[in-house]
Amino acid sequence: MTEKVVIKNISIINEGRIYISDVFIDKGIIQKIGHSFDETNAFVIDGTSKFLFPGIIDGQVHFRDPGLTHKGDLYTESKAAVAGGVTSFIDMPNTVPNVLSSDILMEKYKLASEKSLANFGFFLGVNNDNLDEVIQLDTSALLGVSDDGLYFTKKGNLLADNPDTMEKLFANCKSIIAIHSEKEQIVEENENIFLEKYGENVPIEFHPHIRSEQACYEATKRAIEIANKHKARLHILHLTTEAETHLFRNDIPLQEKNITTEVSVHHLWFSDKDYQRLGTLIKWNPAIKTEKDKKGLLKALLDDRIDIVTTDHAPHTPEEKQKPYFQSMSGAPIIQHSLNIMLEFFKQGLISLEKIAEKMCHNPAILYNIDKRGFIREGYFADLSIVDLDSSWTVNKNNILYKCGWSPLEGTEFQTKVTHTFVNGHRVFDNGHFDETKKGQALTKTNG
Repeated sequence: MTEKVVIKNISIINEGRIYISDVFIDKGIIQKIGHSFDETNAFVIDGTSKFLFPGIIDGQVHFRDPGLTHKGDLYTESKAAVAGGVTSFIDMPNTVPNVLSSDILMEKYKLASEKSLANFGFFLGVNNDNLDEVIQLDTSALLGVSDDGLYFTKKGNLLADNPDTMEKLFANCKSIIAIHSEKEQIVEENENIFLEKYGENVPIEFHPHIRSEQACYEATKRAIEIANKHKARLHILHLTTEAETHLFRNDIPLQEKNITTEVSVHHLWFSDKDYQRLGTLIKWNPAIKTEKDKKGLLKALLDDRIDIVTTDHAPHTPEEKQKPYFQSMSGAPIIQHSLNIMLEFFKQGLISLEKIAEKMCHNPAILYNIDKRGFIREGYFADLSIVDLDSSWTVNKNNILYKCGWSPLEGTEFQTKVTHTFVNGHRVFDNGHFDETKKGQALTKTNG
């Protein structure tokens, strides 16, 4: 049985407020928020001078399980996640096999129930090969469908490159459609220009010129137009350009939006200035772009044109990353440090704690319609993280938990530390120690 826990005198960050209170957890649920609880047989935590966040829901990860587990798996990457205060994740379909059927989707849920320390959800993959099967499903029961990562399998899998496919999908799909928004035709034209000039050894600093602002903007603009035509529920993944932010609305509540978007933490943290220092370690698709783009993304996050923060956590081995430009794999591991990154922006006076909770906890639950998570409320699952805002530490090989064993953040000093993480009331992480006796649960939607 999950232990009773009383967290005393802690600053709760929830729904636009910060206030000091106690929290009583029992049977995996937040039973009471208030004062003077019976502490008999309870594990008591003194939260004085610390802060309590709802558990982070990361709406975009690539945990590599099954089929690519030399890079990461549902156990190792979920362990890194909970160490960083992430209690739930939604994983992308580009595992092996690709998640292109209900049967494969169910197999991933079963695998996660046996391995994941965090709560879990999965996108069903969609491309030209399985489009007809997907639109015949009861897609309203899914968290979402996505093409993200499937372009690695073969050319032509990006929905953004296939307006006819988007028309058919958007007209018939009842779930969120989350897409990777780049025009591959523009990317290929740019690749050929730089290939002709430099051969296989294109300098990495040209990555944002190849996967350019134009490739992103044109794809996003067209996808939004088609989605609006069909009143489809479109979510643009990992936005990277300031220009694209102006395509999104902030004049209506998130619950009423049919077009939404996100920013991944690395596009807020890094800019093209960092390619010289870090090289292909920060090669992501879409590419990290300019300082102007980085600032524009943060501005759009603050004014609610961007709805949520994700990681696009995508581990590769060092050997897979440290290759010439065209051979180097795109993506990097970052989920263990996503909250620390956002809290560093808080320390710099760029964002409030309440806004961090909104974008990393509340809004993902609203956007994906996730039942009883993402908020600190009585009757909700006790998915929580305790943070010390005045505890410095440096990212190094000894404290990185990713299976691939590296991070583009190595050497970075953070001023904040996650001290505890609770998943369904289970104290899975406590000051560097893990209790792995319980696994996470499948995320469910509020409408069943």
